[in-house]
Amino acid sequence: MARIVTTCQHGRGQGSAAGNREYMLALFERALKQNPDLVCLPETFVGVGLHGPVGQAAAEPVPGPTTDAFARRAKEHRCYVICPLRTVREGRHWNSAVVIDRSGDILGIYDKIHPVTSSPDYTDFEEGISPGREPTVFDLDFGRIGIQICFDAGFPETWESLAREGVRMVFWPSAYHGGFPLQMYACLHRFYVVTAVHTDCSRIIDPCGRVVAQTDALVNYAVRDVSLDFLVAHYDFNFGTPDRIMDAYPGRVRITSYLEDAHFLVEPLDPSLPIARLQAEFGIEPARQYFDRHREAYAALAAGKPPAPQTAAHGSRAQYAK
Repeated sequence: MARIVTTCQHGRGQGSAAGNREYMLALFERALKQNPDLVCLPETFVGVGLHGPVGQAAAEPVPGPTTDAFARRAKEHRCYVICPLRTVREGRHWNSAVVIDRSGDILGIYDKIHPVTSSPDYTDFEEGISPGREPTVFDLDFGRIGIQICFDAGFPETWESLAREGVRMVFWPSAYHGGFPLQMYACLHRFYVVTAVHTDCSRIIDPCGRVVAQTDALVNYAVRDVSLDFLVAHYDFNFGTPDRIMDAYPGRVRITSYLEDAHFLVEPLDPSLPIARLQAEFGIEPARQYFDRHREAYAALAAGKPPAPQTAAHGSRAQYAK
């Protein structure tokens, strides 16, 4: 299990880069009291309310004053931090999310691939930001994560790319709430989505698209214990599977049922009980594999051939009954 904390800035620009940094450091200190494994901060939080030359002047090298300040506390508390800021590297400006590891070292950087236009003729983007080159994945000690930033929400192809790379949680620092599309991406790709925004509603969204924790105007951080060793399964051939798992391992597995979607989420709470063991013991496969089995059969039929028999984990048990 990993304890995830996300934060919101509640629109409170402090009038300077130093003021914004200190404001978020104070919130970070409060978040650290929750003993997190990872804390996510909002998009370019140091530059909130700063535009033009002043905003550009808020760009920092990496490492720099902001990453140094957060890295010191991350090292003391042995937690990861996703620290989004405007960076200056290679003589260019980037909208970046810097990943700091539990030792306070820079694990890597994701640069926003889709900065939004800041001119009506589409010749300038976020007052001088260069587009990033490709999606980036990060292997943490509790699972594989990816990052998207703000306007990246409008480009489904990069989210699909992260899913193909086996990402289990995507962090989305942003200037705005993001609304329903973030829930859609979580549900479509069956990964967690964690948002951290300038406004007052950062969210933790589960792999079936439901909001399971969020901030508001009074509580500026949200906490959720999650296992990235999870499985989203389709209910076909699995009507009795949730009951069987809970009966066998009471208190050791969290089952969340979304019958209206015909799916359920299986999350081991006991690290000695990996999802692979549950799959083998109870004959369950990921929903993605269930749909892929259909794709394989459809392709054969489209080619004028009979589908080859497949051997699935569920065997011959009933499709629509316990």
